[in-house]
Amino acid sequence: MPIKFCVELSGPLACFTRPEMKVERVSYEVITPSAARACFEAILWKPRIRWHIRRIEVLEPIRWTNIRRNEIANVVALGTVEEAMNSGMGMLAQYVDEERQQRAALLLRDVAYRIHAEMEFLPHRHAYRRLGDARDIALTSQDDETPQKYAEMFIRRARKGQCVNQPYLGTREFAAAFRLVEDPDDERTRRPPIDETRELGYILYDLDYSDPFDPQAMFFKARLVRGVVEVPAWDAPEVKR
Repeated sequence: MPIKFCVELSGPLACFTRPEMKVERVSYEVITPSAARACFEAILWKPRIRWHIRRIEVLEPIRWTNIRRNEIANVVALGTVEEAMNSGMGMLAQYVDEERQQRAALLLRDVAYRIHAEMEFLPHRHAYRRLGDARDIALTSQDDETPQKYAEMFIRRARKGQCVNQPYLGTREFAAAFRLVEDPDDERTRRPPIDETRELGYILYDLDYSDPFDPQAMFFKARLVRGVVEVPAWDAPEVKR
């Protein structure tokens, strides 16, 4: 049975990029389920757990800002990297001064969200432990792999502000502050979501990696109801591939 958790995320800037925008970055109006999932995975990721976002509560009014940033026009080609790995030598450097481009971005500012998620335990997945030599890998014992173990691990890490990598709000330059919400139903300490209702249209749900060589984007029609977006299940008919 999935275990429920709640985390608050906040930051001065956020950009949950619309995939239909080809050059300039334009953010969705709220955080996407995939970006929220990535924040939970930044706190705790293990092969035997999977995060499902169930509800997004918007705690600050939706506000926008424009900035112009320096970006590079290209990335190192995959074929060049593979050739260098196979031969032990190759040209992998990029000269920023030659590749630099200025691009505009329409971002969200002063954002805060309360994210409700469920941790699913996947007992059929193998969990590996690295021993001594980097090449020596062994399968962990089945006995110490339980949902409660991972739940306690997440709570301990979230309380202390520990993370595998810093959670971010859409893109890595927009770091997110986070805190564990111990009792999201406690009205005395609960920060209310914004009192706003609007149609958000189709937003990115996540990527389906059933075929790792051809991941498929998944979308759902989102609606903000008094500051809350209810997120459908992965296999719900509302999720379009």
